[in-house]
Amino acid sequence: MSDTIPQQGVRCMWMRGGTSKGGYFLAEDLPEDRDGFLLRVMGSPDPRQIDGMGGADPLTSKVAVVKRSERPGVDIDYLFLQVFVDEPIVTDAQNCGNILAGVGPFAIERGLIEAEDGQTDVRIFMENTGQVATAKIATPDRRVTYAGDARIDGVPGTAAAVPINFADTAGSSCGALLPTGRAVDVIEGIACTLIDNGMPCVVMLASDLGIEGTEMPDELEADLELRAKLEAIRLKAGPMMNLGDVAKKSVPKMTMVSRPRAGGAISTRTFIPHRCHDAIGVLGAVSVATACLLPEGPAADLAIVPDGDEKLLSVEHPTGEMSVIATVRVGVVTDAAVLRTARKLFDGYVFA
Repeated sequence: MSDTIPQQGVRCMWMRGGTSKGGYFLAEDLPEDRDGFLLRVMGSPDPRQIDGMGGADPLTSKVAVVKRSERPGVDIDYLFLQVFVDEPIVTDAQNCGNILAGVGPFAIERGLIEAEDGQTDVRIFMENTGQVATAKIATPDRRVTYAGDARIDGVPGTAAAVPINFADTAGSSCGALLPTGRAVDVIEGIACTLIDNGMPCVVMLASDLGIEGTEMPDELEADLELRAKLEAIRLKAGPMMNLGDVAKKSVPKMTMVSRPRAGGAISTRTFIPHRCHDAIGVLGAVSVATACLLPEGPAADLAIVPDGDEKLLSVEHPTGEMSVIATVRVGVVTDAAVLRTARKLFDGYVFA
């Protein structure tokens, strides 16, 4: 491929990261009008995103901006941007652990990191939250491979495993694991856990919202009364979580929990915040798993938690489960790890 950038074209790699999909850019390649450019690339605002690359869903309207890091002990800086589908909004108010899964492979392919023979550990600074994650990338013969035997729910087929370890993510957006200092707050008459262990989440009992917790996303999205109640809670939770006015933000996520039904620790249904997730976000799963380990709260009251300092917590969601390995020391979650996969879909130029 020629190194000459065509007129108005910007170098881009489209990738699936975990259960999300989006455009991966080098920071140096993006134009000065970054947000306007990305809205045009995705085709927003338009519910079908017909005039762009977006897939008419928040999970397929995402962007990773990547550059070589100058921070000690860190390889890559990664900024996540959520491009709204039907509003002209590009926000960096949250992180994305799914898109994170593609950052390591992308950085190696772009020559930002020299691959090791067999496996390359990539330390990634997440600019949105100021935290560091370590992703392990399969690099046989010093080349990224996307083929492998790892399977994650919500994605057909198999791919190379991308284990990701998160450390010190508590309070990454809200300033504290429990920003109100309480495990339970009552908002609009609903008992909630307001928690941030990498992703700000409001955790509630499904039964308190009048649902079973077994419904599929399209059924929940059609429940206008439920959606109105969730939004009323979310708008009040935002300031309580030190997030300010969240009317035009994509956080906090709204997770309704129920008893596990497939041998997991907890079952979930999550609005992100206005569409019901077909699965659950990576860092959302970490926050919910952490809520299961609190002394009290909606998740803690229902969760089935194994013994030991290292706990494997299977967070069930509409299309399967996500396993979180939480390390607990002196009653505090110190580390969390998840397994993701990624796949390169195209590499070339995108036009706006």
